[in-house]
Amino acid sequence: MRTVPPVEDLGEGVWSIPVPVPHNPIGFTYVYVLPALGGPVLIDTGWNHEDSWDALVSGLKQTGHGVDEVQGAVITHFHGDHSGLVGRLREASGAWIAMHPADIEVLRRLEEHTDEERSASVIDQMTRAGFPEQDIETFRASPNVFRSPAPPDLALRDGERVDAPGLDLRAVWTPGHTPGHLCLHLAERDLLFTGDHVLPRITPHVGQFPLDSADGNPLGDFLASQSRIGRMPEADRLMCLPSHETRFSGLAERAEEIIDHHEERLQSMARLLEQGPTTLWELTSNLEWRRPWADMRTLARHMAASETAAHLRLLEERGLITRNGSADLPRWASVAGPHLPE
Repeated sequence: MRTVPPVEDLGEGVWSIPVPVPHNPIGFTYVYVLPALGGPVLIDTGWNHEDSWDALVSGLKQTGHGVDEVQGAVITHFHGDHSGLVGRLREASGAWIAMHPADIEVLRRLEEHTDEERSASVIDQMTRAGFPEQDIETFRASPNVFRSPAPPDLALRDGERVDAPGLDLRAVWTPGHTPGHLCLHLAERDLLFTGDHVLPRITPHVGQFPLDSADGNPLGDFLASQSRIGRMPEADRLMCLPSHETRFSGLAERAEEIIDHHEERLQSMARLLEQGPTTLWELTSNLEWRRPWADMRTLARHMAASETAAHLRLLEERGLITRNGSADLPRWASVAGPHLPE
């Protein structure tokens, strides 16, 4: 488990509060506190857990604020370690909650289905991907993993300024990790809050959902967003404040490293597909991961498969691979290699 760092004064009223994510290797998520007339504004809120809430409240006290003084929170994206406490924050302070419209739409769609329906959908996807029955049964027996945060109050679009007097904080839309992921630019301080989009040492998960969907292109969006943010006119002087790990500079270089990492991954997959058609599970289980495939839990394997599927989707868009086989068990193949009959 990661060591949770202390609350830190970043100067001129900006603070970082590490909010723990209990029982999770992520360790913590940074919640940033920004000064504004009428009360502080938060970037993200943290995970929905009593320990997380206590850390947020205690951290705010160290910044000189009570939780009831918070006037609003901008959520970088809908994932639970960033948005889990929005409902409790709103109850305690009356704060508004802002999020990009694309992530608001994801939450709306999720709310149309019960937890049981969502689990059944994942099991169906895993079956079509070729997952072995043991993995599917393990997932079926696992505790429910779906947690939707409380819905936001406000939509914050690309380039828009956060509606808080005395705070010139603007949204930079960076889709990929989620459809509505936001970075936030505080120009007067040359600060960029990068959420999960740009991290100093690791790359965020970029997945295709459903696994075999032919709609959208999340990895293509992510790489375009990396390229765009790396070309910001201020990139060479920005201090980047991510949601995890440590703050860093050299935004353009880091964005290029992330792009290169995924391009290498794409090339590796394309070479494997030249050997013949493969199911999603066969390809995913034969790739290299930070943790050996045999040691990965079923949920982690599902996430790995979604990441592989996002790479396959981009290779399809580039015209390098084709999808064939049956609808119940689709396979992917290189246009330069052997194919299954249509």
